[in-house]
Amino acid sequence: MTGGQPALWRRVVALYRLNTQDPDLLRAQFSAFVSQLPLLYFTLACNAAAVAISFRSFGNWMLTALIPAILCSFAAVRGLWWWRRRKQVFTIKQIRTYIGNTSRLAVLMALGFMLWGLVLYPLGDTYARGHLTFFLALTTISCVCCLMPLPSAALSVATVGLLPFVGYFLVTDAGHMRVEAVVFGLVGTAMVMLVYRQHLGFVALIQSRRDLHQRQMETQKLSDENRRIAFTDALSGLPNRRALLARLDEVHGQGEAVPDHLAMVFVDLDGFKSINDLHGHEFGDALIRKVGSRLRAVCPPDVMLVRMGGDEFAVLVEGHDAQARAEHMVAQIIETLNMPVQIGRQHCQIGASIGIAADADGTITSYELLRRADTAMYRVKSQAKGGVQIYDPSFDAERLRRRGIEQDLRLGLERGEFDVVYQPIVDAQDGRIVAVEALLRWPRRPDGVLGPDQFIDIAEGCGLIHDIGLFVLRRACADMLDRHDLALSVNISPAQFRHPAFVEDVGAALSESGFPCDRLQLEITEGYLIDHPERAHAAIDAFRAMGVHVALDDFGTGFASIGYLQTYGFTCVKIDRSLVAELGVDPRASLLISGMVFMGKGLDLRVVAEGVETEQQAALLRLAGCHALQGYHFGRPVPLADLKSDPGIQASGRAAK
Repeated sequence: MTGGQPALWRRVVALYRLNTQDPDLLRAQFSAFVSQLPLLYFTLACNAAAVAISFRSFGNWMLTALIPAILCSFAAVRGLWWWRRRKQVFTIKQIRTYIGNTSRLAVLMALGFMLWGLVLYPLGDTYARGHLTFFLALTTISCVCCLMPLPSAALSVATVGLLPFVGYFLVTDAGHMRVEAVVFGLVGTAMVMLVYRQHLGFVALIQSRRDLHQRQMETQKLSDENRRIAFTDALSGLPNRRALLARLDEVHGQGEAVPDHLAMVFVDLDGFKSINDLHGHEFGDALIRKVGSRLRAVCPPDVMLVRMGGDEFAVLVEGHDAQARAEHMVAQIIETLNMPVQIGRQHCQIGASIGIAADADGTITSYELLRRADTAMYRVKSQAKGGVQIYDPSFDAERLRRRGIEQDLRLGLERGEFDVVYQPIVDAQDGRIVAVEALLRWPRRPDGVLGPDQFIDIAEGCGLIHDIGLFVLRRACADMLDRHDLALSVNISPAQFRHPAFVEDVGAALSESGFPCDRLQLEITEGYLIDHPERAHAAIDAFRAMGVHVALDDFGTGFASIGYLQTYGFTCVKIDRSLVAELGVDPRASLLISGMVFMGKGLDLRVVAEGVETEQQAALLRLAGCHALQGYHFGRPVPLADLKSDPGIQASGRAAK
């Protein structure tokens, strides 16, 4: 025996063995097998009846009547049994049992049918023998076809049907049936090969379907993971704004709302920005995580807690008595947020401004509810940080007012309703005017005059501040071009610094007007420096390269330090009016301002005090060493014509000396 023969023998034996290890393949085989079992038993019953009819005139009654009656009855009962269970769901254990039993039974029935036929053959005449030969071959082929989903059973049936048939008809009847035997042998062999190939294709199909299902599961898992990531805030682990909007979409699509079944809570942390600036972003991130954990601890499990971004959180309350539940929850939120927070070795104290909105009558959309809660929260912020405010329709009056001003701003630029006025800046020692600050006014507004403090923040919010700021710069450069003795100072909004073309637009305005760069000073506040240090540094460097001076406005009210003054290369600092107002009232104010002037001079910076309203303040500021002074004591903001023609401005400066 060669080395290859055992392997071949094992492969042949394996063909007759039922594989029950692959559950997917086994279930698919059983599904196809069950659907064909009634047909198998029906074929056996019909063929047995046909053979009995052909041999009814031959032999004894046991071979021609009893045995076929038993075969037909058994096949009918089994066929009916499987017909009733064709839609039943079976376990893998049951499938293994039924397949094994039915396969063995099919082989026994095929063998019994074949032996019964061969015993009958010698008893019949030529016509009956021909019928018998046909039905024996047909039965074997039919059984093999019906058992194709189970190749081991089909091969076993083919074996017990083919071998006796071919062997018997090769030698019986003086060789008259040899041709039929050979043909049937060839057909049977072809059937076996077909069964084998069909089985390979069937197995490949099942494996392919399983692989496809596996890939679909992996894709679905990846999709679910991506969705989880997309709907989760990476810092706090809470659902994010996108998740809340998705839930609001679902709520909105549910149809008619139920009264008092929806409430929204909007939470904004107080003092977070100062803590973040003081301790750094890493500390701020840890604080957000700590706050998120505290909020999660006090929020019931049936509400949706969301981090909206930055230091803002929101809670969506659904279900009966939503507003009362929201108010009770907010009381717990305030209590937990008022407790000191420890991060590492540091302790800090925060608070929260909270807005609540509820759909009391079932007529408010989910998105409108979110807007109302946000509006209520900003109401708290605008009045005094810390506290809770339930939305009231009157809050929208302010929103509508701001929207109206925004529309007026757009039209005002187009219709030329704005003017620029100038406030003098005088030399602290001799009182002469050395510079002016350009200030925006809106005198020709159809609905009445508004001060800058009433519309500048709206212009910043809607994106118009860039165009308005460039209008002020262009007008001031044109107005002051011929006043060679005066420098020009222009305020710059942080929102203008954020505009990507701001530096280029300033350069273009100077080039168009012909105004000397060294006579222009841009004033900025430190807020933008803290929020966007790299962009601010690049812009200031660009202005210095042009020859434009940059001043730090409102000095003394924020976190500006020597490091800031050295890093950004300012040429001037302007002491804030709130500090100047304390001169003569609080003795510490003089010491504080003297220290600021001393620090400024030490850094070779020009120091200007603004908001000077009395001679006492002016005298103390001169004594402290300020270079220049600005305020109502020396002149109010006036139009260009009044600035040129009013000799009283310089006179007042000399009188104040």
